[in-house]
Amino acid sequence: MPGEILDNQGRGTAGWHWPAVHPEARKFAAVSALACLMAALMGWSLLAWPLGILTYGICAFFRDPLRVTPRGDRYVVAPADGLITLIQKVAPPRELVMEDGTGTPGLPDALVTRVSIFMSVFDVHINRAPINGTVSRVIYIPGKFLNADLDKASEENERQHILIDRGNGAMIGFTQIAGLVARRIVPFVKPGDIIGAGQRVGLIRFGSRVDVYLPEGTEPKVLLGQRTVAGETILAEIGDVGLIEGVSQ
Repeated sequence: MPGEILDNQGRGTAGWHWPAVHPEARKFAAVSALACLMAALMGWSLLAWPLGILTYGICAFFRDPLRVTPRGDRYVVAPADGLITLIQKVAPPRELVMEDGTGTPGLPDALVTRVSIFMSVFDVHINRAPINGTVSRVIYIPGKFLNADLDKASEENERQHILIDRGNGAMIGFTQIAGLVARRIVPFVKPGDIIGAGQRVGLIRFGSRVDVYLPEGTEPKVLLGQRTVAGETILAEIGDVGLIEGVSQ
């Protein structure tokens, strides 16, 4: 199924599959599984069972399910699974605006809409590209490990900015933010890479948040409190504005 084209007219095949486990899990799962095995061989069942559950939990955390990404030049898809906890008008991070010495343009220095997606430890933590384009910036910034659900986490936590240039003047910046438990942001891309919407671009270990900066004149098509699916949920259509209301039920 990877790479298969599916549509709203029934083309393609779909079915449930066990999700793959990302290679980043191997070292953590191997240590936990080895400890579980040793405890079982020693007859320490009270220790073996929790270690077995931990091994399963590590594999579940690093699960990497297939996703079907809607195709459209104007679509901005969600880069992360999780809960929409903040939608605000803000100034974009200076690292995505300022001249970086390479001559590549950054985001305009104007207010944009920031959509924040909070990932709990139960969410898939593989992050995906919101649009097609060329990766023009990947900027890692060390920092604190505050609760990722707090607004100030965008400025104070360990984070990594990624800027994607679609090539026709439209650019989307987004930020991977480490949280209370997360201690490592792992990138899969580098400046100059050409990527497609929905392509895997990185992960954050053990609970975190992703901020997406929509360009001026674009409003989100998601609601506060809504859940997103990385690579599938349409966050916005570039150039589309308007109020969308929902009800919690």
